[in-house]
Amino acid sequence: MADDQTMTIPTPTDAGTAGQETATGQPTPAGTQAQATQDQTPVATQHTEDTTVQTKQVGKYKVEVIRDKCISAASCVAIAPGVFELDEEQLAIVISQDGNDDQTKLLAAQSCPTAAIIVTDTETGQQVWPQ
Repeated sequence: MADDQTMTIPTPTDAGTAGQETATGQPTPAGTQAQATQDQTPVATQHTEDTTVQTKQVGKYKVEVIRDKCISAASCVAIAPGVFELDEEQLAIVISQDGNDDQTKLLAAQSCPTAAIIVTDTETGQQVWPQ
């Protein structure tokens, strides 16, 4: 290596990819990965006498899980892993409304054996599933 050239060695940081290069060869700014992957969608949990419904809203279809009806079949997770996952109680939760497209979210809801997933069209306010 010539005396007038320097070499930069990426160092690990809390941001994950800071100090590394993007596909275009540009340095990734600190905090980029955390900002890009962190789901900052607000969560509203509604409590009634016998049911807890967790809701997140983004996109055309809004999905809700009625946790009291969930039996942990996980078909929703298998079909739309970007939207659903099982929590520590092995019950389905919504992790992101935009993790999969609307048709995949609808298919995941239709696969639920107990109809524990409600799909609502946010443009019309109409319940799409179950009918």
